[in-house]
Amino acid sequence: MAEPIRVGIVGARFAAQFHWEGYQRVYGVPVQIVGVTSTSAGSREAFARKRGITAFSSFEELCDASEVIDLCTPGCTHEPLAVEALRRGKHVVIEKPFTGYYGPGNSAFRGNIFPKETMLREAMESCDRLLSAARGAGKRICYAENWIYSPAVQKEREILVKSGGQILWMIGDESHSGSHSPYYGIWKFSGGGSLVGKGCHPLSAALYLKRAEGEARDAKPIRPASVSARTHEITRLKRFRDTGFIRTTYDDIEDYAQVHIAFEDGTVADIFASELVLGGVHNWLEVFANNHRTRCNLSQIDALETYNPKEEFLKDVYLTEKLGTKQGWSHPAPDEPWMNGYPQEFQDFMECVNTGREPLSGGELARDTIAVLYSAYLSAERRGQEVEIA
Repeated sequence: MAEPIRVGIVGARFAAQFHWEGYQRVYGVPVQIVGVTSTSAGSREAFARKRGITAFSSFEELCDASEVIDLCTPGCTHEPLAVEALRRGKHVVIEKPFTGYYGPGNSAFRGNIFPKETMLREAMESCDRLLSAARGAGKRICYAENWIYSPAVQKEREILVKSGGQILWMIGDESHSGSHSPYYGIWKFSGGGSLVGKGCHPLSAALYLKRAEGEARDAKPIRPASVSARTHEITRLKRFRDTGFIRTTYDDIEDYAQVHIAFEDGTVADIFASELVLGGVHNWLEVFANNHRTRCNLSQIDALETYNPKEEFLKDVYLTEKLGTKQGWSHPAPDEPWMNGYPQEFQDFMECVNTGREPLSGGELARDTIAVLYSAYLSAERRGQEVEIA
């Protein structure tokens, strides 16, 4: 039997948990999670103890024990950690956001008023340093964008490619009532607000499908050419009425964003993201092609419907992310990770490491995503003016 691929996880909170669970469902490729490290000794020890793995006290020690380094850390750490891991000859898995701009390192930095042209330039230079490090090391960058691996998006890719369709317009959204992460809401940690934290998902899926269309027809991806965007800080309006159901503890980020993308072939996509939606996560992408139309619903899906007359009856039952209440009618997710593409994501990454092929979600797609996101911030700063993507 082949030796298992040794994976080390960096970070020990929310993302690390579902990455761990994803690796447990990999089949056909032997995988061993050798351990975890985190800047919080308590978090890494608790994470390791629960799963029977080693808690490493340093990133360097984890690298020495691993072939793959999986970064489940705030975006501000992604570039330095990934470049160091690549320098040490390791493949890297990078949770979203791939990279970004996190400020000049002083306490006066406020992301919502900082010049976006500088942000865009610095974010793209960060992307290029990551891709250059991977090329120099001869190793893979796996961009952990789960939407690309969701069954709905993969089925649409099959329909698109096998039917020879042309996507004319896409519209997508990820929104809910506010992130779990204590780092979210502070630009120097998160690299942006709703656009980076949520809009990245439907955006990357839209970019992926246009790439697939171009590669199937002309052996060349169709890439984004320009964006126009608006962002808003709705929960910080003077007249916003807080009833306690929507998170409002944001420092210097937007809580609403909309982006219009024009592709190289003149077709378009519209992406929305916000912290303003109650009742669970709003995850969907609709594709309008010249020969078909597809709605990709990641959640809420209606494979299962249940009515619960009293909240406490289901107190120990997980239904679906960010639902808010378990009383009344709801749509519990029979297998939420599967519908969101998490097991498929790690299956692909481990197969890539094992065989040497490129992942479906790799560095070039990640770079295009960052280019659109930060070009969108520049457009929003200019009150919706169209910005060409370099």
